[in-house]
Amino acid sequence: MSSNFFKVDMHAHILPRDIPDWKSAFGYGGFITLDHYKDDYARMMLDDGTFFRDIHKNTWDIPTRINDMDQADVNVQVLSTVPVMFSYWAQPEHSVQVSQFLNDDVASSISQAPDRFIGLATLPMNTPSDAVTELERAITELDMQGIILGSHINDMNLDHPDFHPIYEKAEELDAAIFVHPWDMPWRTQPFWAGWLVGMPAETSKTIGDLIFGGIMDTFPKLRFAFAHCGGSFAGTIGRIEHGFNVRPDLFPARDRNPRNYLGKFYVDTLTADPVALRYNMSIFGEDSVLLGSDYPFPLGEHHPGLMVENMDLTDETKQAILADNVYRWLGIKR
Repeated sequence: MSSNFFKVDMHAHILPRDIPDWKSAFGYGGFITLDHYKDDYARMMLDDGTFFRDIHKNTWDIPTRINDMDQADVNVQVLSTVPVMFSYWAQPEHSVQVSQFLNDDVASSISQAPDRFIGLATLPMNTPSDAVTELERAITELDMQGIILGSHINDMNLDHPDFHPIYEKAEELDAAIFVHPWDMPWRTQPFWAGWLVGMPAETSKTIGDLIFGGIMDTFPKLRFAFAHCGGSFAGTIGRIEHGFNVRPDLFPARDRNPRNYLGKFYVDTLTADPVALRYNMSIFGEDSVLLGSDYPFPLGEHHPGLMVENMDLTDETKQAILADNVYRWLGIKR
């Protein structure tokens, strides 16, 4: 099919085809490797031999990816690494090496088709000074437009004061920030609960961290976007606001009513349900919703933007969600 709309998918993951044996290089494990066990497919494996996920070559091969984009009428993808690659838990100097390797690979992928791709960098967040250095390199040398952050950094929430220098640098560089849930402390059985229930809750919690922790006030120029349509935040905003009102002892900053921050951050479209998406649009605002598919993984939207195109919205609103809002979040002109 052919779309009448220009489409920019801001939630698209990528991996290098070949990942170093970091366990051997660093002397300890916990890293992801790829087992290319047959043509066009690989297994993502923990380096202790634990299976994580089966992937197709569209995860790393740019011509295959472009063919998929053409089939789905996606004009541009915003590329970011897979959250399991963050490696925030590694020794600081090793986190730097992992981040640099992944960011160089994203930049190399973009260079193969610069009119089709935009990049987000990952940072060694467990050492904020190194994260600032890598952020500056990614924006000024690799021509990235922003960064992807996990929803927490080991045992620290994203509002931790240690991260303030990173936010200061992101404001200075006008870098967009994509927050993605990861490492959810949820039971995963019997129905994939960590991904289906834990991820939405984790994202909602992180939005709360950034609001109540004062980051959105201290750094008002930051442009945050949250995966999976903000998780469960829109569905629980009434409960969260009610808690803010009835327990002032737990919320001493009385000027941070969570409802007042709606419209001050972005969310992607990834709900898998047009009724849910329309509700989320009513909470977050049409100008705050961005096309995001979670390509190339099975929980994502398999034909990015088709759900929005089929909704009862004006063409202007559809085009805003499918591209214009994404460019505004990125801080660039279409």
